Amino acid sequence: MTSFHTLYDAAPDGTWAAPGRVNLIGEHTDYNDGFVLPIALPHTTVVQARRREDQVLRLFSSKGGDDAPVVLRVDELAPGSVKGWAGYPAAVVWALREAGHPVSGADLHIDSTVPTGAGLSSSAALECAVAAAYNDLHGLGLTPAELALTAQRAENRFVGVPCGIMDQMASMCCREGHALLLDSRDLTMRQVPFDLGRAGLSLLVADTRVKHDLADGAYARLRAGCEEAAAALGLPALRELAPARLPEALDRLPDRLRPLVRHVVTEQTRVEQAVALLETGDLDGLGPILTAGHASLRDDFGTSCPETDLAVEAAVAAGALGARMTGGGFGGSVIALVRTEAAETVAAAVGQAFARAGYTLPRTFTALPSPGAHRAPTTAG
Repeated sequence: MTSFHTLYDAAPDGTWAAPGRVNLIGEHTDYNDGFVLPIALPHTTVVQARRREDQVLRLFSSKGGDDAPVVLRVDELAPGSVKGWAGYPAAVVWALREAGHPVSGADLHIDSTVPTGAGLSSSAALECAVAAAYNDLHGLGLTPAELALTAQRAENRFVGVPCGIMDQMASMCCREGHALLLDSRDLTMRQVPFDLGRAGLSLLVADTRVKHDLADGAYARLRAGCEEAAAALGLPALRELAPARLPEALDRLPDRLRPLVRHVVTEQTRVEQAVALLETGDLDGLGPILTAGHASLRDDFGTSCPETDLAVEAAVAAGALGARMTGGGFGGSVIALVRTEAAETVAAAVGQAFARAGYTLPRTFTALPSPGAHRAPTTAG
């Protein structure tokens, strides 16, 4: 791999890392002001960075497919002006400047172990790693939550993806050995212990290798539908709709909006149930909640696909306590809660089901709740 020194003929000022995430439960609730319950993955995006005093921004990614850096000027950045992977780090620099931080250029070297297109928030990991680097290089003093909001604004306004805040908050704020209970309305958060090892459990992740692009409009249409439904019900957001009022609310809505509302309201309840189980140590009880969440995403929200449905069905049939797709949907990854001794059996069963269906074999691994963005040791080279 081309080193920072080889590219830029200098040593980096430091190294920063930010993780991808999986969401245990609480899907498509963040942009409805609801609760989410993600964990950070051990897979990270790593940024080596050197501050420049001019306006030149040089970006190199080991996965970008080019031998030379992308060269931009920070004073010329504008929404939509940078395409492809380079748009994400450029967006963060633009968002910092838009917020009034007079940041300059930089030389960045980016590497990542977060699978792309797998619904594991590779884009948020990249944004948050760059945000953390700039925060330290310029002494901005921004909190992790403020950096997450900066990264979200970058993706919303510069890249053009109307994502909620969960991915960036998970990447910045998660803690090792815990799930992050985040209230998307006011960004209050609580670290909930999630000790899989003590319970004899593992969280299996199956990347279906079905790629998706949330900028293609499907995600935006779902969000717009939820906002239309909330407005029709006279609510600031669907989070305000109490479960007891759901039947009455559905009667007041057109058929096309009812499934969206039903998913958001019932998913809120599933988050509350999951947190209660984690707090009492009843991790086995989380399994049925995961499976119910997948059924809601499949039948009401319409964000599943044949590959993710098959992965869930095969995992549960092979002994998983529960399983569901995670992330924005339209492909991506499935998580399955399994007894540790059965993890290999369940993974093999999912692979065999894919082979029989003629699908590309999924990539599977186990996930442990890992730390959020942080400054990492800089290696020589």
